[in-house]
Amino acid sequence: MASPNLIRNMKSNCILKKILFRLIKHKYLNLIRYNKSLQKRIDIDINYYKVYYLENFSSIEIEIKPANDKYGKFINFNGDEKYYHIYFNNNKDEIKRNYINKNENIEKLKIIIDYQFKSFKELFQDCKCIEYIYFKKFNRNNINNMRRMFYGCSSLKELNLSNFNTNNVIDMESMFSGCSSIKELNLSNFNTINVNNMRFMFSECSSLKVLNLSNFNTNNVNNMRRMFYGCSSLKELDLSNFNTNNVINMEYMFYGCSSLKELNLTSFNTNKVINMEYMFSRCSSLKELNLFNFNTNNITDMRFMFLGCSSLKELNISNFNTNNVTDMRFMFSECSSLKELNLSNFSTNNVTDMRGMFYKCSSLKDLNLTNFNTNNVTDIEGMFSGCSAQLKNKIKTQNKNIKEEAFNNY
Repeated sequence: MASPNLIRNMKSNCILKKILFRLIKHKYLNLIRYNKSLQKRIDIDINYYKVYYLENFSSIEIEIKPANDKYGKFINFNGDEKYYHIYFNNNKDEIKRNYINKNENIEKLKIIIDYQFKSFKELFQDCKCIEYIYFKKFNRNNINNMRRMFYGCSSLKELNLSNFNTNNVIDMESMFSGCSSIKELNLSNFNTINVNNMRFMFSECSSLKVLNLSNFNTNNVNNMRRMFYGCSSLKELDLSNFNTNNVINMEYMFYGCSSLKELNLTSFNTNKVINMEYMFSRCSSLKELNLFNFNTNNITDMRFMFLGCSSLKELNISNFNTNNVTDMRFMFSECSSLKELNLSNFSTNNVTDMRGMFYKCSSLKDLNLTNFNTNNVTDIEGMFSGCSAQLKNKIKTQNKNIKEEAFNNY
């Protein structure tokens, strides 16, 4: 006959196992994962449960290298900190805070995320002291939000995302925005089939020279505003696989991409786009731009659209529909290499602002604006400021209804 103590222990273990099962069922495995004595007492194989609930409880392991001359936070804790396990130099001396002092010599930082988080929103936002991030393990596919994930990581020079899982992510807004030190991003393994927001995604990545987006699926994306804003070092950008059928906003999309020499957008569908202001502004190295396929039926604002495209020699916008456009100010301003521009299809019936529209288009030799209606224009100041005297005289002769202030110099 079993002793009373043994019976009590058996009952106790049975109860503990039931409790454990409940914990697992409700996704609290983390509570006992590191408690070896408890595991031994209830005679449980923790590895079994780790495999069985792999999708729910699999760790995400991140390795970080701090910059030598900067200090500050390494991660932004969203929620309860007990689900993050942080180790320095991989020696498993867990630290209790998010900051280190300037004089501490830390070579590597290891972060393990165990809990069933669904959002990585702002995870490394403004962590300016990080030089290198490597996602060593990323088996979970429940993460759905990566908005501003690396935003403002201005010291980040290398980002290894080869093991990244983005299968269910819907938001990538500002994901790499402000990563001004990073020179190369290989995102060829990214699955973006569920992403609907990519605005500001690479904004102000001013050192970025290589960007691989060959596998991007943009079928569900509706916002690309400022997506490549300020990527001033980017010399090539292959967007041939981009599907823009659902995009409604493209304003500032390529603003300041001053090293881009060519841009093929023949695959772009702009049927739903309503914003294009500043879209190609300051793309000062672009020599040719064919936008014949662009549908601009819904566009109301084209201000500053090609501002500062100083190397542009050919611009095909002959298919533009401008029936709904109200603002064209500085639209072609500083396009100083353009010698001709076909605007015969332009309707300006609803335009109210044309100031500086052709400002400093100093190479334009001819400009047929006989179809331009300026009756509703309230501001036309300096429309042809900086253009040649020859061109101004031609326009004055052909368009007697254009007000004199259009020819004033700034």
